[in-house]
Amino acid sequence: MPQRVFISADHGLAVIYFLQTDVLPTLLDAGVEVVLLTDDALIESLRARFGRPGLIVEGLRFEQCRAYYRREQPALQYWLDFLRRAGGSYRINLGAVEAYRQQVKFEARGARKRLFPLMETALHLVRSSKRARQALIGLQSRFTPHIYADLFDKYRPEMTIAATPGWRLDRYLLRESAARGVPNTAVIVGWDNPSSYNVPGAKMDFVTCWSQIQKDELVLGSDWDPARVHIGGIPSYDGYFTQKWLLPREAYFERHGLDPDRKLIAYAASFITFSPNIQNIEALARLVSNDALSEPAQLLVRLHPNHFADVPRFAAERERVRQLVREHPHVHLVEPVSLGGELGHYSGEDMDEKSSMMAHADVFTTVYSTMVVEASCHGTPVVAVTIDHPYGWDEKDKFYLPLTQIGHWPTHDRFRKSGAGRVATTPEALRAALDHYLTHPHADAAARAKFLADEITFTDGGAGKRTGAYLLSLLSKRRDAKTPGRKAPQRF
Repeated sequence: MPQRVFISADHGLAVIYFLQTDVLPTLLDAGVEVVLLTDDALIESLRARFGRPGLIVEGLRFEQCRAYYRREQPALQYWLDFLRRAGGSYRINLGAVEAYRQQVKFEARGARKRLFPLMETALHLVRSSKRARQALIGLQSRFTPHIYADLFDKYRPEMTIAATPGWRLDRYLLRESAARGVPNTAVIVGWDNPSSYNVPGAKMDFVTCWSQIQKDELVLGSDWDPARVHIGGIPSYDGYFTQKWLLPREAYFERHGLDPDRKLIAYAASFITFSPNIQNIEALARLVSNDALSEPAQLLVRLHPNHFADVPRFAAERERVRQLVREHPHVHLVEPVSLGGELGHYSGEDMDEKSSMMAHADVFTTVYSTMVVEASCHGTPVVAVTIDHPYGWDEKDKFYLPLTQIGHWPTHDRFRKSGAGRVATTPEALRAALDHYLTHPHADAAARAKFLADEITFTDGGAGKRTGAYLLSLLSKRRDAKTPGRKAPQRF
């Protein structure tokens, strides 16, 4: 009988990681049957698009997960999730999760506000003690709803693979898997994930990550056994190195009505959960519209997926950007494509758009987002734009964090120290940084190459096959452990 695995693709980035790389084909070509669990609304479309022998698509049952959360001691689950996300060890840079702690404190109301001092004490204990972090994982396991019992009974997987170690609703699937004695393996799909979420939401066995940097964050920050942390690179970027998605410059410029005689400044919105981006976009728009740069230029703005969430302040900024584009002939707009369902605009539906934008930009700008790494894959100069908004959000009950205060976050700090790009905190500094790269397009190229090697390890387009091979090796050890007369070289 072939071995069978569950794969949880609960996010658009996970869909890219598994379905648009060599990870899934490597498993299927080796004879492993894959049950892909994803948003219920996308089952038929993913079957039609990616279906092949050995691949089964089932639903992740998000609504049942949320109903369980609302029904079973929601306050306790909320605080356990808070401690899990913010409870990494003091041995790593906790800048990102400290901002989350500040946000929870600022926005707490009623009983949550009264309880917060107690929870801060508990958080300090979790951050200080490995034993407390391990106890937290055990406490979370009491909330195991067995939503997937029928799927486990039907398919009997040898392993459950997820895009996080239980940091999202996948925690319920992973807890049920652990309760049944099925090994859990996580893949890290996001650059900042190991420093932004910390303690696993379920008992985990193995994880594969991008780099030694991420491995250190996992080992030091949330107590992973180094022998069970694999460095496989990031499969989602293989297509950048192989130019799988790249459109010709002429075709890309024609798509957006861009002027081939003007330099292209690209801006990808980021960090909008904590701060508006409009001040950055307006500063860039003024520079290109007033021909204030060293060469005539145009601006192409990519909205963030959260701009399309049902959140008034995000939608309001989206509309302000659209208005800005209507008013300025040299300002253009990219709106990320939705995969549909709950995965929204975090999808791989426009990888050709993303890749071409970064490759054909003369300078790429953003707020320290993961796209500083992605643009470096294309050899494009990068400027992190961190201009503070005058006052933050119009909704004063929402937490606001000035952009000049985030440079110490782990990924941001590494970008700054690498010398791979420039940081602009004022419109004047932004103009100087853009002019520097427009005049010296190859500046900092060596630093970018080193930054890339440090952050993603492999730049040969083979991370998907490496990761697939690692997962196969775990399955092989699992098979050996269950075969009489054979001794498995690694405990499951």
